[in-house]
Amino acid sequence: MLQSDNPEFKFRLSRLEKWQAAGTDPFGSRIEALISASAARELHTSETPHDGGTIAKVAGRITLLRDIGKLIFITITDWTGKIQIGLAKQFLAAHWEQAKLLELGDIAWFSGKVGHTKTGEITLWAEQFGLACKSLLPPPEKFHGLADTESRYRQRYLDLSANSESLDVFLTRSRIIQSIREFLSKRQFVEVETPMMQAIPGGAAARPFMTHHNALDIDLYMRISPELFLKRLLVGGMERVYEINRNFRNEGIDTRHNPEFTMMELYQAYSDLAGMMELTETLLASLAEARHASLNLPAAADGKIKLPYGDRLIDFTRPFQRLAYSELFLQHVGVAMTDAQAVQQCAAQHGITDVAKTDHDVLVGMLFERLAEPRLNDLDQPVFVYDYPAGLCPLTRRKTGQPHLAERFELYIAGMELANAYTELNDPFVQHETFSAQLAGLKEEDSMARMDHDFVTALCHGMPPAGGLGIGIDRLVMLLTNRTSIRDVVLFPLLKSRGAGAADAHASTDDA
Repeated sequence: MLQSDNPEFKFRLSRLEKWQAAGTDPFGSRIEALISASAARELHTSETPHDGGTIAKVAGRITLLRDIGKLIFITITDWTGKIQIGLAKQFLAAHWEQAKLLELGDIAWFSGKVGHTKTGEITLWAEQFGLACKSLLPPPEKFHGLADTESRYRQRYLDLSANSESLDVFLTRSRIIQSIREFLSKRQFVEVETPMMQAIPGGAAARPFMTHHNALDIDLYMRISPELFLKRLLVGGMERVYEINRNFRNEGIDTRHNPEFTMMELYQAYSDLAGMMELTETLLASLAEARHASLNLPAAADGKIKLPYGDRLIDFTRPFQRLAYSELFLQHVGVAMTDAQAVQQCAAQHGITDVAKTDHDVLVGMLFERLAEPRLNDLDQPVFVYDYPAGLCPLTRRKTGQPHLAERFELYIAGMELANAYTELNDPFVQHETFSAQLAGLKEEDSMARMDHDFVTALCHGMPPAGGLGIGIDRLVMLLTNRTSIRDVVLFPLLKSRGAGAADAHASTDDA
């Protein structure tokens, strides 16, 4: 039997049986005419009498309970906040014994007049009540919060019910995504859906997850990016498209990486890198301004929009800073990125192996990640790093007059890469050449060693010049909610299973 060795479970089960004996379904049913806790509180005015004025009906989880004999004070919490409930024996005589059965963690409804106590606490004086769902296990630490971080991730349902800050993060996440959709809709973008399972993983250099389709007897890959399918839609005449959905990469896990993560990716015909820079800057500044207002932060004297992140303030005021990749490389690596000999020597000095066999642009990228990228963490405003080495960007248009550079930017905020954008490559000859160079040296059986010939064929039919942009939604939410771990903004992050033979790495293996 579930929790058969748990004394608290057994005690609460006896309470459940008492509810049943009184003719109450302990798992409730539909409740009509409810209003939220915050709406009920707003019914109270300076003119409201102590014993109440307007009648309201509310429901929520019991998060505080004080039984003082002939009076019980209960605090219920719903997703809008809290409200105190007053239960008096003189008004509930026929149902008083049932009121005494209510416990912390139970979900219940109450109807009565909204008034206040002698100390001024807004209180709904219950005239009727009912059980909506009996809780058979106690709440964590009497709802003072889950102290153990891993338990918060494994049992997110407890984290959300116990920690109002955690619930607010995920409600804010939803509002951020909705705001993005509204922003793009105003710019005539249409939302689309592209395949999650792909025969050829493409659009990024990453290790995919593999699965197998039994009916067709073929191997498929969880997508690492929707890019090549979204660009096919440009070929088909859909001139402004975007998708907000999951990508999957079979790589490491840390505070900024989860194997499945949410991306917003868009493509705009007849645009370019400058157009993507303007769109990105305008979108993020508007989101930051809305977040600043929602937090009721004081306006800066200089009119700038600054949000807290860790122990610093990030300035989201437009325009964002712009720095050339080559300038950052020279400043922090100490050599020009076009000086092949100096780059090789520097790479060897920093412990990079097989220097002579490694492509020049790859060496440049490795040195940039080691020496220049960490210094971007010193900046207290977003920065566009632009004009990347062409060899690192197989899907990007080359810079006019400087074919060794690609028209690409990455946006860094607090040292974290948040967005990636290109002037899109639409020349099928160059695309075939860059794909071939990217795949050179990989073993034929490698899942990443297959060229998407159909995409090249699509380009042969003609794709309009375009700009493309990807924004990491999880990292964006981290920045706007002041969270330094991606696990704090993903409802069910992937975790290492506890115990042998565990089937679900998203949850605890030793729950009920």
